[in-house]
Amino acid sequence: MIKPIYKYFEKIDSTNLEAKREGDNGAAGFTVISAGTQTAGRGRSGHTWISPEKVSVATSMLIYPDRIPMEHLPRLTIIAGVSVAEAVEELYPLKTQIKWPNDVLISSKKICGILTEMEAENGHAKQVVCGIGVNVHQKKYDFAPDIRGMATSLDLELSGQQASRKAITEAIWRHFLKHYEVFSSDGGSLEGIIDSYNSRLANKDRRVKVVHQTHDFEGVALEMNSEGKLLIRKDDGSIVAVDSGEVHVRGLYGYV
Repeated sequence: MIKPIYKYFEKIDSTNLEAKREGDNGAAGFTVISAGTQTAGRGRSGHTWISPEKVSVATSMLIYPDRIPMEHLPRLTIIAGVSVAEAVEELYPLKTQIKWPNDVLISSKKICGILTEMEAENGHAKQVVCGIGVNVHQKKYDFAPDIRGMATSLDLELSGQQASRKAITEAIWRHFLKHYEVFSSDGGSLEGIIDSYNSRLANKDRRVKVVHQTHDFEGVALEMNSEGKLLIRKDDGSIVAVDSGEVHVRGLYGYV
């Protein structure tokens, strides 16, 4: 079993940036950077994310993916999502779901964000940083009004019990590394997490709209396959596999 190396900062610009710096300075693989607060955290599409002091999990892992084809490395975000879901359910009496591809939900509200970044050299992945942020101690009015109905925290869902940032961080990476070993030995296939993932798939059997650059269509979401693609039954009965890098899938009835 891979053992991570943990480093904690009270305040930092970004755990992803620090993990990259660690890699550039020759740090060991599976070094984990966590912080009490981030001043320049980042989300997908380059959005800045400032995490308030000690209310969230902000954690990133440095990985040297020697055995995994570069085109399969984006699937690490899916492994991260499953790992968050499993960690939450291991520690607390909560039921999680995953909105494809990697939004972890509790009570149909988003609980975390995941950002995986890769640095390539000569056509090969030099290092990957997988960053995870989990809402832990936020109260309802800590969320901006425009996302208040779509976001939640562990404390809000536990109704009085206080979650542990340290415990959830360690549980996430324990599950992640368990899955990573299988993922690596399987050459980048998600076969090892497919059952865990699909048992939590929030989109399953729901009508969705697929938004593509050239055309949109509607159908019913079925499950995710071992390539991380969502299988959708179109209205004509045909089944298509859609990739998260090419399309957006929107629920027709609410966030999911």
